[in-house]
Amino acid sequence: QVQVVESGGGLVQAGGSLRLSCAASGLTFSRYGMGWFRQAPGKERAFVADISWSVSGTAYVDSVKGRFTISRDNAKNTVYLQMNSLKPEDTAVYYCAARSQGLYGRYDPSKYDYWGQGTQVTVSS
Repeated sequence: QVQVVESGGGLVQAGGSLRLSCAASGLTFSRYGMGWFRQAPGKERAFVADISWSVSGTAYVDSVKGRFTISRDNAKNTVYLQMNSLKPEDTAVYYCAARSQGLYGRYDPSKYDYWGQGTQVTVSS
């Protein structure tokens, strides 16, 4: 009965912004770390950002540091990814995932328990 659903993707010009949302249900949301991954055509699924149970613990891949911000609202069972200064190389399907294991596995897709269906982000030049 666990569901993880992303929304907010779309087409945007380079330099623009998008805010992705991920709503989770059927789990105790505050007990899970939440991560964002992305996958471009022909590429492997790659880590983007993660936020821990405590909210204050965050991690980002180097290529998005200073441009993307991950946050969560436990009262709404929702995690967000604010994406600013978007570049064409950010084009991908973005996936939200829930992690019950510790921080040691935050960069590893296999350590996440539940995944959303993905939302497409396309950045034009």
